[in-house]
Amino acid sequence: MAVNEINDSKELSEEQRESLLKALKARFEKNRNRHEEAEWAGVLAKLEANADKMWSLHEMERTGGEPDVVGYDAATGEYIFYDCSAESPKGRRSICYDHEALESRKEHKPKNSAVQMAADMGIELLTEEQYRELQNLGGFDLKSSSWVVTPANIRKLGGAIFCDRRFDTVFVYHNGAESYYGARGFRGSLRV
Repeated sequence: MAVNEINDSKELSEEQRESLLKALKARFEKNRNRHEEAEWAGVLAKLEANADKMWSLHEMERTGGEPDVVGYDAATGEYIFYDCSAESPKGRRSICYDHEALESRKEHKPKNSAVQMAADMGIELLTEEQYRELQNLGGFDLKSSSWVVTPANIRKLGGAIFCDRRFDTVFVYHNGAESYYGARGFRGSLRV
């Protein structure tokens, strides 16, 4: 399966499940600064009880997102995962912002849009606020950029926003929603 093709079955084989859990646990233990209060046993219990969320995490991993726990919502009892790859996930680049933007292109259409891919994967695009929270955990998108949730008033006018980090600063930019670049993808979040 190509890296940007979504697995429609939404069921993981035992081998895929074990491989994913191994990768998630190794990343969790290597990056304790992202989740100092969390324990792997609690995360594992949540994952094992949510096969649909495991599938979504597998899609995040398969497309290069390197998902990791970045928080815990005590009110809902959910662990929060973000894509923590150093650069915007490679399997989610060269895409425009949303389906409307994709349809508006008359030629040289990208294969997909960020909003549609996220929906197909069962995840949410990061908001600008979440993107800034992620940047507090390290330096991300130093060479790439990532689409983020665009406010309706900007999208209505044909625009979309994206973020990156340069000069140790997070920048928020705009582009036509139909634009796409080899170094721009999107980062997602998932609650488990």
